[in-house]
Amino acid sequence: MASSVASKTFLAAPRTDGSLGSLLPSDLRRQLPSPNVQILIRSRTPKKLQVKAAGSAFGTYFRVTTFGESHGGGVGCIIDGCPPRIPLSEADMQVDLDRRRPGQSRITTPRKETDTCKIYSGVSEGVTTGTPIHVFVPNTDQRGHDYSEMSVAYRPSHADATYDMKYGVRSVQGGGRSSARETIGRVAPGAVAKKILKQFAGTEVCLISHDLMVELLILAYVSQAHNVVLPEDVVDHEMLTLDQVESNIVRCPDPEYAEKMIAAIDAVRVRGDSVGGVVTCIVRNCPRGLGSPVFDKLEAELAKAMMSLPATKGFEFGSGFAG
Repeated sequence: MASSVASKTFLAAPRTDGSLGSLLPSDLRRQLPSPNVQILIRSRTPKKLQVKAAGSAFGTYFRVTTFGESHGGGVGCIIDGCPPRIPLSEADMQVDLDRRRPGQSRITTPRKETDTCKIYSGVSEGVTTGTPIHVFVPNTDQRGHDYSEMSVAYRPSHADATYDMKYGVRSVQGGGRSSARETIGRVAPGAVAKKILKQFAGTEVCLISHDLMVELLILAYVSQAHNVVLPEDVVDHEMLTLDQVESNIVRCPDPEYAEKMIAAIDAVRVRGDSVGGVVTCIVRNCPRGLGSPVFDKLEAELAKAMMSLPATKGFEFGSGFAG
């Protein structure tokens, strides 16, 4: 900011004619030393409010920052806070990235990407070093020209208008940071987090029948697609397995309802439309005492993470909205 120093006459400074002027009472009108005061004047140039594009990081001790745009050079993440000496390779992440990968079936986006990840830092000789882990996935099927009309029109239910209003600029090709492709930067660290959980909290020292050790288990499945709702009593959460979830393209553990969901999606897909749904996640043998009062409650942290996913419109914990 530019600044200048100027000399300003202070109250009763002598005039050029030698008199004092009329600012002081008559009994004080006498010859005074020149009381010139040096006043610092800062010239202020009005500037538009600068909006910083923060908000791409999540977590405290295990902190993840995602980066990249849908049709840019690639996407990825920086994982900070991973303990050292955890066995980790690209193959560990690739398993989950392949589950997320587009173009796997007719009911997902037709974009073709291999989503092959590369670790550029934080791992040495097959184990983590405790320093930030940089993971990058190149975009190989960019179709920026498919979005050319979006430069003059906003898409309903997308972030196009919001980005323009907030930043005055936006990535027209595919929605940029608002694209679901950003979730690659969540899936990769999720694979790392699972390895940490397995090593440090993988088995609870908890005796049940026949002294069987019980593992902490996290599973998620599709419980609703459009108007097809999976009844709660159909799935046994105590016995549910990943193989059941992965048994069909819609990832609903019940074969009958899976077919109904696929049919509902197909009915709108052929019209060039899409539908919403619900994902249910269960955690078995969760350790006690997770979270901190009051703003860092476990439910609050989970809600923030889930609601930041593109197109998420609701989150419920336990019985949720049913009360």
